[in-house]
Amino acid sequence: MSASLLSQHPRGSCPMKKLKKLGQGGGCWVMSTKYLEEIFQIPDKVNVRFDGKSLVFEGAKGRVIKDISHIPAEVKIADGKIVFRVPGKSRKAKALLGTLVSIARNAAIGVTKGYVYKMKVVSSHFPITVKVVGGEVHITNFIGEKYVRRAKIVGDVKVQVKGDEIIITGVDRESVGQTAANIENATRIPRKDPRKFLDGIYVMEKAVGE
Repeated sequence: MSASLLSQHPRGSCPMKKLKKLGQGGGCWVMSTKYLEEIFQIPDKVNVRFDGKSLVFEGAKGRVIKDISHIPAEVKIADGKIVFRVPGKSRKAKALLGTLVSIARNAAIGVTKGYVYKMKVVSSHFPITVKVVGGEVHITNFIGEKYVRRAKIVGDVKVQVKGDEIIITGVDRESVGQTAANIENATRIPRKDPRKFLDGIYVMEKAVGE
């Protein structure tokens, strides 16, 4: 076969028996000379639209908008499916296609179930005070410091402080994860051995909420 690009067909409809079937999601790859294609099945109760620049997902938990204008791809939405097409035959093209499908999957989960990160406040030397102030998390008395350490809350993410536990929730997985990283980094001390110096705020659990 001289052709070198691939497109996905439903399980059981492989036009050539010798072509390798896909694992997750079923289907198989068939050869094409123009593009690599994959189909994402939109879950029930999720609305998706594409404005030429961003994919917009809406569900019971809220809305997620993902700008994919930096990815050279063709996007079509019809019959409850998103069809992604990426030009080229390289590994990079396959990686870009995988990125698009991952973005769609994470957004669909976010607007139907949401994401939850749980963090633990650890203070073996001085009691740490954590408060949500506007769009920031304020951390005071960390290792006895007099000034306030600040961590930005990203997007529409919500942060709750319950004793020594911080609960971060949101529909955008990237924003939830970045908010947790901002809080963790705010209490990171360079040149300290984490095996001996435990003070800080750490991610203890990552989950899909309901």
